[in-house]
Amino acid sequence: MPVTALYAALLTPLFIFLSLRVINMRREARAALGDGGNAELLRRVRVQANCAEYAPLALILLGLAESLHAPEWTLHIIGLLLLAGRLFHAVGVSQAKEQFRFRVTGMILTFATLSCGAMLCLFQIVALRFSLR
Repeated sequence: MPVTALYAALLTPLFIFLSLRVINMRREARAALGDGGNAELLRRVRVQANCAEYAPLALILLGLAESLHAPEWTLHIIGLLLLAGRLFHAVGVSQAKEQFRFRVTGMILTFATLSCGAMLCLFQIVALRFSLR
């Protein structure tokens, strides 16, 4: 599954970066668990957690669609939507004065990724089952 591997590899540095931001802020705030009442730490934790919540399901759908022999160009569109969505969301929510445009754009792109991935899987299943391809 080279297409899925590509987008998983491209999302990994983003996730590591977001995780390191949490770790560094935890050290500064001396908060081993939770946010210690620190609003900035809470924001960083939620940005990282949001990536951890949405990216895996999107990658699973991408991988399933790829395993069902979906056209490569559709896989790349879904992967690019996911990558852009996660970047936009991280930038928007990471700001102390939140950039709602970026946050909303990020979530729209992420939901589009999930929806398109699910629909592509369904289409591929039907196409394979009824030999529509």
